[in-house]
Amino acid sequence: MHLTWFQIVRLGLVQMALGAIVVLTTSTLNRLMVVEFALPAVLPGALVGLHYGIQMTRPKWGFISDKGGNRTQWIIGGMAVLALGGLLAAYAVTLFAASYALALTLSLVAYAAIGLGVGASGTSLLALLATTTAPHRRAAAATITWLMMIFGIALTAGLAGSFLDPYSPARLMSVVAVVITAAMLLTLLATGRIEQGLIVTAQEPPTPFMEGLREIWGEPRARNFTLFVFLSMNAYFMQELILEPYAGLVFNFTPGQSTQLSGAQNGGVFIGMLTVGIMATGLKKGSLRLWVTAGCLGSAAVLGLIALNGTGVAFASLMPLVTLLGFFNGMFAVAAIGSMMALASDGRTRREGTRMGLWGAAQAIAAGFGGLTGAAAVDLLRITLPDGAAFGAVFTFEAALFVAAAVMALRILDRTTARGSPALVPGE
Repeated sequence: MHLTWFQIVRLGLVQMALGAIVVLTTSTLNRLMVVEFALPAVLPGALVGLHYGIQMTRPKWGFISDKGGNRTQWIIGGMAVLALGGLLAAYAVTLFAASYALALTLSLVAYAAIGLGVGASGTSLLALLATTTAPHRRAAAATITWLMMIFGIALTAGLAGSFLDPYSPARLMSVVAVVITAAMLLTLLATGRIEQGLIVTAQEPPTPFMEGLREIWGEPRARNFTLFVFLSMNAYFMQELILEPYAGLVFNFTPGQSTQLSGAQNGGVFIGMLTVGIMATGLKKGSLRLWVTAGCLGSAAVLGLIALNGTGVAFASLMPLVTLLGFFNGMFAVAAIGSMMALASDGRTRREGTRMGLWGAAQAIAAGFGGLTGAAAVDLLRITLPDGAAFGAVFTFEAALFVAAAVMALRILDRTTARGSPALVPGE
């Protein structure tokens, strides 16, 4: 038996809960450190980079999932660690004014826990989806669960932003406590008894972990897709840690308004993914090659407009531009996710979890590197440039990365691939 559509949606609720916690730590807490506590942007950048660096363990979590057994326990356990890390991270932020050393120490512990929780829960969830979803439903299942995660991010950012003003440490802790409690309860309800009656097709790999990982890296499809994920995710995440500080420093957004800005961006991602899903899967219009290229180039164009906004050349206000950026981000992301699910079972033996872990690790490394690079570049440029020009320079470089990702997509994605069977050009 395979997962039913209802069970796929249930697992999507776990992704939604995961995204709800992570968005608070990567956007709201980041803005509070930079604007309210006047800390250098590289500090939250390094902390988020730590949480992404910890996720280099994703291939190992996937390897463990490939051994079979109860994956639900890793999903729930990882979510519990993530929830505790999120709560501790929020508490640490409130301590920066009183004790920088204590706040930094607690933050390091918190963000390490966040990385472990996301790696264990997220990878185990994707491995469960890849090994128990019928082949013809895998791309659709990936799209559904990712859309639900984006919806959770957008909803949390919007609601949390409305309750954070006027800011106070007690109000911050209350909002975070409500979010992580709801996320944990949702995870327990969504995963309850879901593996019963399912035939889990994963088997214990006959080779040691490192040897199996080297064999997967030797597969041209898996290797080239890993490189594409790394490049495109660098472009995707470079603005993650600087967009809200940009809104606060250049446009005088309040903490609540800048959090709502993040919600608008992720709302745009949701609409972009939904649009491509309907067009490519439902109406069978356009190939993955077309959608991912359009998404990358569209993202580059909007980033150029956002950069100009900071210099006083405004083609539109910041909120609609950020929403449009999210829309184009969603375009290329949904094509990559569909490819990921279909390619997970393509290759030697059944190692869906290990492949998902490899691509998850590439995404995490790129996200951490891109976010930290963007934050550090802003700090350096602000020494000699006005705030608007400093942020604009980083947004322009990010746009160039999106153009490079589009060129790579044109080279490696099969131009004949459409809705259900994403592939890479053989031999590339």
